[in-house]
Amino acid sequence: MEYLKIIVKIIISLSVLNVWLLRANKKTSWRGANATSLKNEFKKYGLSETTMKIVGFVKITLAILIAASIFYPEIENYSALGMAIMMLGAIAMHFKIKDEFKCYVPSLLFFGLSLFLFFF
Repeated sequence: MEYLKIIVKIIISLSVLNVWLLRANKKTSWRGANATSLKNEFKKYGLSETTMKIVGFVKITLAILIAASIFYPEIENYSALGMAIMMLGAIAMHFKIKDEFKCYVPSLLFFGLSLFLFFF
């Protein structure tokens, strides 16, 4: 079970860091409302650039903490629960603008993986 949790932590961490650091200014098939960037996506959700920066900071921090929890297990529950809450917010935004189901998939997946870490 420990190896599975390590794999899940790596998947969550690298995926969130990829979205927020490497692909922030790129169009992907997973973006809500056919947005061309994170900034554009948040605008389509009706959220400010400041909100985007805060969400980005929180998600990047939580991704790093989830990765760090491989070596410091005492922070695992806090970081996993925090990421689950952030992913619930992402799901709510996709729902708000009535996105196609495929746009929900990453948020749903990482919500589930974060809950897995929290409960097991």
